[in-house]
Amino acid sequence: MPIHLFSIRTGILPFIISGLLLVPAISTAASNPPDFSGAWTTYRGNPGAAGGPSRFMGGELNLVPAAEQARQDFISVTEGTNHGAGNSCVGGGMPGSMLGSGGYPMEILQRPEQLFVIYEAHNEIRRLYIDDEAQNPDDFFAERNGYSSAHWEGDRLIVETTRLKTQVDSRYPHSNQATIREEYYFDESLTDGTRVLAADMTMTDPLWLEEPLVTTKRWQELSDYHVLTYECTEPVWLDEMEVLYEEAGLEMIQE
Repeated sequence: MPIHLFSIRTGILPFIISGLLLVPAISTAASNPPDFSGAWTTYRGNPGAAGGPSRFMGGELNLVPAAEQARQDFISVTEGTNHGAGNSCVGGGMPGSMLGSGGYPMEILQRPEQLFVIYEAHNEIRRLYIDDEAQNPDDFFAERNGYSSAHWEGDRLIVETTRLKTQVDSRYPHSNQATIREEYYFDESLTDGTRVLAADMTMTDPLWLEEPLVTTKRWQELSDYHVLTYECTEPVWLDEMEVLYEEAGLEMIQE
């Protein structure tokens, strides 16, 4: 038997109507997320402001004794040498790649199903897979930047990163059990209208951290800028080639 509108009890009708009224608002928020595309550098605040803001706020790394020992062991065998990760053209990895970006700018390319975050330093690239585009992280090899799944909550992008490698060479050492949660959103713009991007980050590590690392990173937009090529390995290769040419008594033309 069909149900006519007038047969619905008055106690239910307001609920149905309010629910119907809410549907367009929820749908609009989900289908029109903010666009984070652009080039971004370290947040410096408004021009001329006294005592500019720090690059990021909060965050204290409290390592368990075994993790601190692993970190000190790494320092003891590399200190005073050229064997640091950066000197060997190894990228920072998460969370260092994100928290350190800005000194070298980063660029975000946004598509509905995926965000590409390109850090100029070491040409590091992160892919943030949104909703159904994300797959089971366990099906992928562990990486220094891990595997990142994302979803929108209103105008905020929530990113969960797993499948990280154990790192002792980072400013933010962690085990391979670490997980990182980032929440990206637009913060208050500068007085000249420059957009400000922020990310609240929490790194949890049951093996290496006494408590989660919690911090906020901010960037301000760069106008008319594109991330440049960061060529790290070529100079080392050219030095090696130069030695070979000298030993062979030949003139080196490669440059």
